[in-house]
Amino acid sequence: MSAKRRADGKAKTRRPQQRRTKGQRAAKVAKILGIVAVVGALVTAGIAVVLYQAISIPKANEAFQAQTTFVYYQDGKQQLGTYYEDQNRESIPYDEMPDTMKDAVVAAENRTFWTDKGIDPKGILRALFSNASGNSRQGASTITQQYVKILYLTSEQSYKRKIKEAVVSLKIQQQYSKKEVLEGYLNTIYFGRGAYGIQAASKAFFDHDAKDLSLREAAVLATVLNNPTQFDPANGKQARDDLKIRYEYVLDSMAEMGTITSEERDTALKRLPKFPKVATQSQFGDQKGHMLALVKSELLARGIASEEEIDGGGLRITTTFDPQVMADVEEAVDEQRPDAGMPGPAGNKDLHVAAATVDTQSGELLGFYGGQDYLESQINWAVAGGMAGSTMKAATDVAAIREGFSLNDTFEGNSPIDIAGTEFENQGDEDYGSAVSMITATENSVNTAFVDMVDSMPDGPQKVIQAAEDMGIPGNETEKWGIPRKSIDFQDNIGVTLGTAQVSPINMANAYATLANGGTRNEVHVVRKVVDKNGETLYEAKTRSKETVDPDIAADVTYALQQVVEEGSGTEALALERPVAGKTGTATNDDGDVSSSWFVGTTPQVSTAVMFVRGKGREGLDVLRPDGADMWLPTSSDGRSGYFGGNYPAKTWTAIMQRVMEGMDVKEFPEPVYVDGDAPEDGHEYTPPPSPTSTPKPSQSPTETGGVPTETPTETPTETPLPTETPLPTETPTTPVPTETPTTPVPTETPAPTTPVPPSPSESPTTPTGRFQPRVQAPDSRP
Repeated sequence: MSAKRRADGKAKTRRPQQRRTKGQRAAKVAKILGIVAVVGALVTAGIAVVLYQAISIPKANEAFQAQTTFVYYQDGKQQLGTYYEDQNRESIPYDEMPDTMKDAVVAAENRTFWTDKGIDPKGILRALFSNASGNSRQGASTITQQYVKILYLTSEQSYKRKIKEAVVSLKIQQQYSKKEVLEGYLNTIYFGRGAYGIQAASKAFFDHDAKDLSLREAAVLATVLNNPTQFDPANGKQARDDLKIRYEYVLDSMAEMGTITSEERDTALKRLPKFPKVATQSQFGDQKGHMLALVKSELLARGIASEEEIDGGGLRITTTFDPQVMADVEEAVDEQRPDAGMPGPAGNKDLHVAAATVDTQSGELLGFYGGQDYLESQINWAVAGGMAGSTMKAATDVAAIREGFSLNDTFEGNSPIDIAGTEFENQGDEDYGSAVSMITATENSVNTAFVDMVDSMPDGPQKVIQAAEDMGIPGNETEKWGIPRKSIDFQDNIGVTLGTAQVSPINMANAYATLANGGTRNEVHVVRKVVDKNGETLYEAKTRSKETVDPDIAADVTYALQQVVEEGSGTEALALERPVAGKTGTATNDDGDVSSSWFVGTTPQVSTAVMFVRGKGREGLDVLRPDGADMWLPTSSDGRSGYFGGNYPAKTWTAIMQRVMEGMDVKEFPEPVYVDGDAPEDGHEYTPPPSPTSTPKPSQSPTETGGVPTETPTETPTETPLPTETPLPTETPTTPVPTETPTTPVPTETPAPTTPVPPSPSESPTTPTGRFQPRVQAPDSRP
């Protein structure tokens, strides 16, 4: 047995390896990270050096000088106006700039301006991290970087541009003093209202030179330049509220930096400065300001151009406005105002008349009247609108025929009627019988029949709202079309047929245009074409049309609306001596006073809506003269008020259309089809009237002339109650809006006091009674 051989020499023992502590391991990691950081810093520095050498200061952008944008009427030649041509940039030297303005801008935009190197490394890293994380892009721009972006680069949101911006900012910092950079910045930056630089901005906002800016005014301008649209107080209550918040931030920052005292800050915080009417904005006088506001709104909404490009980009914009139609509409409104021709001061400035005229084939807004001079009020009532009243009944007709009812189907015409515990009544509580046809109900605007109509349809209110949208009236939610793009207070209850929603005359005119266009809805618009300063076409309006109402249904509803003009409450429009499909609308407020009145009518070529409101949109229309002598609105011989759809609105509509339609061919509407389907509820079938030989036609009211009933509400109209569970609307109109939420009017209609005879069953559906026949009424036949 052999033994293991032992190695020569002394045996060696292995020393056990000592375990590292947490601190030692951390030190080693830190050492490695330090080496990586050093290497990374060296690499970064190397890259920075390379970029610094490779990127040179480019030539200043020629486009940074604001160029006037020109706006033209539809012929593309006649100038409508410009965007701030008289507010071009005026450069002033640094010494003429007030210290408060310089201090306010530094405090608001870049507190480290006087000590930094033109860039903010921490801000850049923060922005890079945020952008890389998929969050909203952040600028991380110092005043120097903003100046470089405006003067030399573009607003492109890319890392390449940001890197170039940082490098050029470093170089600018080496070549120019801080004073020179701040001077260039304050002469270049955009403040809104077409004003580039503080001199133009001071004049645009406060109507005086920059050297005279107060602390309050300087703080406002330092606030506004951060976001000219959001913080301009002229853009409404929300903008003014936003301005106040950032205005306080600017003043607090100035106090913290020591450029103003705490006492000066506290004094300035008490209120905003006064914003005078600026004489240089007189180009916006009368309706032109409203026109230019509509054009800018559409350009921004469609993403055609930014506000800076609009106000100073040298664009050439062709609109849909016809100068003759604009003049016709305003002339007719002035002619038909109740106080027209009154001696002395009008004293009736709180009466607002709005009108809109739309091309039925294209959806182009040819002309409008927004109310008072733009310089007196920026509220465009053709956009803000009012309670639609019974003009909404056309949408109910569309919905009912879709559901299977026909023009000859009948509905409850007696008054009042009770539905789900809520009582509805006709104007004057007039009875029309228990079987009123859709034609007769439309002709005489029978409230109870339309409420019965909606109640007889499953989900009736929703179907009426859908029909309104299909015609061209957007609902409560913002749409991609419409002026404005939503309405206010469409209520999901039976009362929707009575016009509780607040709708703009522009959208209402376009809705009736859809019916005249055979059920094809066009997107109403005001911009035809946009060309940039180099002659390149940026935008050209394309036909945005869609068949949203069946053509046969459109023909039937149009026929019913023609009866309103021929035999019902809209006979004033007969003076046009053309086929007209129209509807009156009258709403009352909680006091029972008429608060809005309408007439909407269309020919095959042109559709026009007219609306009368007062004050903030919900006050009573009937008022006394300031001296209390006589009513502004003459009353009729029977003591009835004249503010209802069939009187002043219809007269104004007729005066507008007589001018607008002059020289156009007389065209007919399609014959009615009498679409008939499976009615959703029994008991509405048409019953032929007795033979005329055995039952003579009822005689007309003694107050009527020529057998034409008229819409004549009593001096204090009866309010039609809404369902008790329906909340009253509290929202104010969309921009521009009245500054206060008025009370909610309840729409009412004034049907004629007789029951017209429906078509005889022996008559052919293609040759119904009541077709258009021009007739001339005696001057005293209507109130």
